[in-house]
Amino acid sequence: MIDSTLQLLLDELCEMYGSKELAKLLKCSPVTVARWRTGKTTPAAYVSAALQELLKPKGVAQTTHEFTFIDLFAGIGGIRMGFESAGGKCIFTSEWNVFSQKTYRENFPDTHKIVGDIVPRDETTIPDHDVLLAGFPCQPFSIAGVSKKNALGRPHGFECATQGTLFFNVQRIIAAKRPAAFLLENVKNLRSHDGGNTFRVIMDILQNKLGYQVQWRIIDGAHFTPQHRERIIIVGFREETAFDIDQLKLPDIHSAPTLRNILHREDGKEEDHDGGKYLDKSGKIHSKYTLTVNLWRYLQDYAEKHRLKGNGFGYGLVGPDDIARTLSARYYKDGSEILIRRGKTARPRRLTPRECARLMGFPDGFRIPVSDTQAYRQFGNSVIVPVIKAVAMQMKPHLIALLNDVEMRKTQPSLMVA
Repeated sequence: MIDSTLQLLLDELCEMYGSKELAKLLKCSPVTVARWRTGKTTPAAYVSAALQELLKPKGVAQTTHEFTFIDLFAGIGGIRMGFESAGGKCIFTSEWNVFSQKTYRENFPDTHKIVGDIVPRDETTIPDHDVLLAGFPCQPFSIAGVSKKNALGRPHGFECATQGTLFFNVQRIIAAKRPAAFLLENVKNLRSHDGGNTFRVIMDILQNKLGYQVQWRIIDGAHFTPQHRERIIIVGFREETAFDIDQLKLPDIHSAPTLRNILHREDGKEEDHDGGKYLDKSGKIHSKYTLTVNLWRYLQDYAEKHRLKGNGFGYGLVGPDDIARTLSARYYKDGSEILIRRGKTARPRRLTPRECARLMGFPDGFRIPVSDTQAYRQFGNSVIVPVIKAVAMQMKPHLIALLNDVEMRKTQPSLMVA
């Protein structure tokens, strides 16, 4: 049952904004707002705070922030979301993919203009900021990307003319703007690519050329969501701090969520956040997500062929109590890495884009305005949001202390020696 105070807030704001506009501001559907008002569903705890903010008079700042950051290679805003949760404000965004830009704008409607390709951008025109965030493209360093380029005889890593040098755009912006801190995210394989040479070059630049105190850690997203997704997190501070990334305490992986926590319920009681895109009127998942007879036969034959050769290639068939493999950007092709079991004889199904969003730690209020193909690519290329939030919260006290120290030094008069 909805709290009476919250009920009054909802009624008042619906009169002020209209139900459609209010739903847009709360990043949910008008149907959801209607269900809250009638008491059919209970809103999450954050809704009350959001409603209170909307009641503030115009001209009064509705949000405060404790530090600023820029979002490079932003994708759909997963890293941004983690740092906003820690009290940061995004003041610059760069993302070249137009479909990702669409999803980003839909979920961060108050965002400044999104800059496309960062490569031609003059670093001096980027606003000063406290933290630089960059999930710079990982394809040149990923196991799959390297294998594909090797097979085609193409260069990879820093030899790759189109993607391998994108890290150097991070370098030039850090050099020009000297943020108090940065966070970089990439695939685990960055650590071992080219016998470790790629990683040594990156660390040498960050530590010796740019002069930052740098730490890194590989974190498995399975501590937070039901997906094994190991990613390397690189954190740097401009000045020496007591920050220690190894002190970050992760939730017990043995008590972590399973797929049951992110799969659609299909009993008709799940709130449909997507207006029927993934669920029919009875709450069942649309049949298009079930593999066709031919595709399921092909995947089984392919797996058997490689099993006979002693290879480990094959599909990943999982149930509600399992943990999934890593969701990849190629999931739209056949969904083979994560197939949901549907009984002994029934063909399995793909995850819906909403389930992929949950698998990456995005809230149900996160909007998916693109096609399934683009959504699968976007979530497969994104970050597990709770991982980023956990690191951001670990960084925050050291960042704030550093910023306060800088401000104090600015206001202190110089000591004159007689």
